[in-house]
Amino acid sequence: MELNGMQRPRRLRQSGAVRALVRETRIHPQQLVMPLFVAEGIAEPRPISSMPGQFQHTLDSLARAVEDSVDAGVGGVMLFGVPQEKDAEGSGATDPNGILNLATGFLAERFGDATVIQTDLCLDEFTDHGHCGVLDDRGRVDNDRTLERYNAMAIAQAEAGSQLLGMSGMMDGQVAAAREALDAAGREDVAILAYSAKYASALYGPFREAVDSSLQGDRKTYQQDPANRREGLREALLDLAEGADVVMVKPASWYLDVLSDVAEASTVPVWAYQVSGEYAMIEGAAANGWIDRDRAIAESVTSILRAGGDTVLTYWAIELARSLR
Repeated sequence: MELNGMQRPRRLRQSGAVRALVRETRIHPQQLVMPLFVAEGIAEPRPISSMPGQFQHTLDSLARAVEDSVDAGVGGVMLFGVPQEKDAEGSGATDPNGILNLATGFLAERFGDATVIQTDLCLDEFTDHGHCGVLDDRGRVDNDRTLERYNAMAIAQAEAGSQLLGMSGMMDGQVAAAREALDAAGREDVAILAYSAKYASALYGPFREAVDSSLQGDRKTYQQDPANRREGLREALLDLAEGADVVMVKPASWYLDVLSDVAEASTVPVWAYQVSGEYAMIEGAAANGWIDRDRAIAESVTSILRAGGDTVLTYWAIELARSLR
């Protein structure tokens, strides 16, 4: 039966070739960033049980992972350090011979501009209390004292060879403070990625294992309330005003509304972090045969880009990039 004037959108879905031709959102390998963990004092890569397929790396295995990333066409890597010793100030974060700075220099010398070496600029992996800043005498995170530590970290990571600093601590004024410190040190070339809208999410659980977290309590006094949408945009606008080169929404999949808001308002690239819990849920469901793993991975990343993300940090970056190429 033919009805005059009927719209027939199905014409553009009739074959794989037609669907590919009219596809609105596409994933490119260079839109992906691979998070990697490097640990001190291990002789071989250590599997992360809650994140199947991911590891705490040695320097050698880290280099092989970065080489795989480059070969796959992935845009960059984000490094997290796992030290053997921690203290209240997170001293290892600013030690030139600390694991994160050591690994950054190792990779920068080996890979140069073949990829974008990025580093997590936060104290949580290095403090014995597991918080993202130093504590005051009442056990609360001291915002302004923490900024001093962040400034020292920014310079240390820049000197080690990081090309982009991922400021994930959610301290007020952190972007402006780090930018001023970097410029004063003659490191105007180092870019700042602001984790602008970072929520106190339940999805970070596997990451705690990945970095051997020592967290006591929670981070609700500095990470955002998951119920707040407008606040995510407010934080991003503040970071833009402070000079952020890139702004980020984290987690990604459960915060696509926030990501869309930020993307609409931002004058700089907008990234999103597909975090450990997002990874673990898909891997766990796929391992039980409940979902199609490959389709779920591609669809999840596509949804983040569709919502407005320009680049996605994802633990599937290398695998997904290979499948695309």
